[in-house]
Amino acid sequence: MTLTPSASQTVGPFFNFGLTTNHALGTMALDGAEGEHITLAFRVIDGDGQPTPGDSMIELWQADSQGRYQHTVDPRSATADESFCGFGRLETDANGVCVFETVKPGRVPNINGSSQAPHINVTLFGRGLGKPLRTRVYFADDAANADDPVLALVPANRRDTLLAKPVAGQAGAWAIEIHLQGEAETVFFDV
Repeated sequence: MTLTPSASQTVGPFFNFGLTTNHALGTMALDGAEGEHITLAFRVIDGDGQPTPGDSMIELWQADSQGRYQHTVDPRSATADESFCGFGRLETDANGVCVFETVKPGRVPNINGSSQAPHINVTLFGRGLGKPLRTRVYFADDAANADDPVLALVPANRRDTLLAKPVAGQAGAWAIEIHLQGEAETVFFDV
């Protein structure tokens, strides 16, 4: 018997039904969480330069303010901040925006003993995408960006697509646009 794989399909219009009903997943840092509390706003833009209203879902996975993940793979997980969960999930609103309440992550140890720059791992799901897209968000003007081994793999002229920028006049507020296609397309990772 020969097995033939099923044809791939894009995600339908109701992919996020039941996945994004818990808006509390946008609050990753409780009041007692250590570190600098921030908001991080994402705006997802399609290939025509238009926001993706309610058609996208973003998941975040990040370390706490000391660079520790709440996961058994991290040998320092026993000392991870209990007031910080490290995971978030929200869908975009009518303007293609979702906002997470989190903390600025600390530097994560790299395999070779160096440290990665503070970053947040991002997975984007959306109608019309056959597979989720994966990227990272770094923080503009962070001196550690110059030494980050993953960011160094990205061509210099494309690194700006991975940098959240502070929102003028709003302390602790950061924002980034994720462009799905086009000249300003965000760098996505093949993982």
